[in-house]
Amino acid sequence: MNKRLRTILQYSFFLGLGIFLVWWSIKDLSADDKSHIKSALKTARYWLLIPVFGLLLLSHFIRALRWRLLIEPLGYLPTKTNTFFAVLIGYLANQAVPRLGEVLKCTVLARYEKIPADKLIGTIILERIIDALTLLIVFAITLLIQPHLYTQLLDTFFSSPDNTEEKKKIAGWIIALIVFGVLLIALIVWMIKKKKNLTDLKLLIKKIINSIVQGVSAIKHLKKRKQFIFLSILIWTIYLMGGYIGFLALQETEHYGIKEAFTVLSAGSIGMIVTPGGIGAYAWLIQKTMLLYGLNEGIALAFGWILWLAQTAVILIGGLISFVALPYYNKRKNLAKR
Repeated sequence: MNKRLRTILQYSFFLGLGIFLVWWSIKDLSADDKSHIKSALKTARYWLLIPVFGLLLLSHFIRALRWRLLIEPLGYLPTKTNTFFAVLIGYLANQAVPRLGEVLKCTVLARYEKIPADKLIGTIILERIIDALTLLIVFAITLLIQPHLYTQLLDTFFSSPDNTEEKKKIAGWIIALIVFGVLLIALIVWMIKKKKNLTDLKLLIKKIINSIVQGVSAIKHLKKRKQFIFLSILIWTIYLMGGYIGFLALQETEHYGIKEAFTVLSAGSIGMIVTPGGIGAYAWLIQKTMLLYGLNEGIALAFGWILWLAQTAVILIGGLISFVALPYYNKRKNLAKR
């Protein structure tokens, strides 16, 4: 299959999934739920979106600073401004085509800072591995401080008067088996399509494990590894605080705290991965998450959409400004050198 056609089909599938989740999240809303949404949106403290917007923008800037730390051992030190612009442009591109942003931000920085793009790709892979490990830590903390979440999740998806504890346990096992089955089928299809055998599979698993080990060990070799770890923690702390401040935007959610913010961060992070820019998936997962805490279904959905819109607005506005400002900034910088 043509590579471009495959990319289009993949994007169409995930975009379609996002649109489906938008429909799925609103199809069963009752008139009472819709009334709650209207009431919540009317009384929302929209001015709180300003600090959330600022925090999210700050997180992207800190991400740019962290990226510079990965580039520095290569013998290059790009300007903070160019790196920040490249990060925002990358996020903007990812809204349209998943993973395009990773390539584009390397290309942009390579062009304006005279850094080989292939070397930058390696830093992006390392950054993604570290982000994945950090997300796992966030999941672990979320379950550690709220060990009852899994049971509550089953209650949310299988809430019915005749659902006994035994039935919920069976449902849990069914979900686990379905997930395992889907992964197994996907693996078998991949092996047949790529003409791989068990030896190839073992080598792939070994390669993945080695990549994770290399990603973690690479931090040890950074000149400023303490700063790198601090910036990584700061990025995710800002994400956490963004969700916490988001609670204060609605009267119905203002009583929630850090524990719930951890759950929102965990679910929202998955939502942003599942579909392009998190469309549909982010709000749907936040809705299901907040149902665990007894929030009205309609308000939970409204809360999810408010958080998603805030993040998307940062990327759209910041990315477009960066796209325009980048050549202007570098033109002035080059003139100043003369």
